[in-house]
Amino acid sequence: MYYNWKEQTNTEELKIVCNLIRNGELVIFPTETVYGIGANALDPLAVGKIFVAKGRPSDNPLIVHIADKRKIEEVAQDISPIEQKLIDNFMPGPFTLILKRKDNIPDIVTAGLETVAIRMPSNIIARGIITFSGVPIAAPSANISGKPSGTKIEDIRKELEGKVSAIVDGGETEIGIESTVVKVINDVPVILRPGKITPEDIKKVVGNVRIDKKVFEEINDSENVESPGMKYKHYAPESPCKLINCEDELDQIFYINKFVKEYDNKAVVIGFSEHKERIFTKDNNFIDIGSKDDLDNIAKNIYSALRKADALKPPVIFIEGVKKQGIGIAIMNRLMRTCEYNIFEK
Repeated sequence: MYYNWKEQTNTEELKIVCNLIRNGELVIFPTETVYGIGANALDPLAVGKIFVAKGRPSDNPLIVHIADKRKIEEVAQDISPIEQKLIDNFMPGPFTLILKRKDNIPDIVTAGLETVAIRMPSNIIARGIITFSGVPIAAPSANISGKPSGTKIEDIRKELEGKVSAIVDGGETEIGIESTVVKVINDVPVILRPGKITPEDIKKVVGNVRIDKKVFEEINDSENVESPGMKYKHYAPESPCKLINCEDELDQIFYINKFVKEYDNKAVVIGFSEHKERIFTKDNNFIDIGSKDDLDNIAKNIYSALRKADALKPPVIFIEGVKKQGIGIAIMNRLMRTCEYNIFEK
């Protein structure tokens, strides 16, 4: 079933969607970050359907979504003062916190770990579905595992329709990349997956923060991870991708044109508005992701751009890198995994 809630939520349809969640079915719904594919987090059989629908490895933990901070104590325990401070400042919002789990959370949700990832979205549709379902909802991004996440229904509907019981269309998501994931270790918040909430934001609240070294490193598939998006091929189209990240802007343009020429100008380039007329691709195979100075807009556009590029079936996709600052840290984390660490830097 497809429900269009772009303009407003339909109360009768909301009842149907919430009943589906309670009855162990899968529902695709929007959050402020990306679309999620959700199931009752307390029902291991329902959660198992997520892994089947996405083709997701079972050792990749899921995020549990709640709609009320008071519900955290129903799924997690032993919350420290620093963790509480993070909850108070960043929930609701694009923020996920790794906490000690309670026994009612099934192993399939946490990949057998003793921790659980908790998030409280700010999106009104997501909050409504969680609230009226009456259960926490386990929900990874709505996409086939490894592919770019979905920021609008038209990007993901074809690949997931028939694998879920309902699709709720809330329009394009606001942020466009997944939430920041944090675990507090020895009283220091450690960012396991960067997102819209930046290291600077966290530092202002608790005075200290650290970025896990694995954010920009390839992780062995045999390693256990506590956050989604840390291992396996992620955020990637079918076409091979190469990240071009030069400190000098003229070098950036020169090398992209050089590489494009090596492919008889048939390659696709995902790049900045300012470079559109200076990069030469065949049949205008340039996909504009916005101004190089507007990282929020680039974050919002990157997954749709990857899908658009892949639809052209090019021999290779070249992607312009951004500075690793603010939300640029999250953008580069995603692009490095998109390109499977195939990076040209100068």
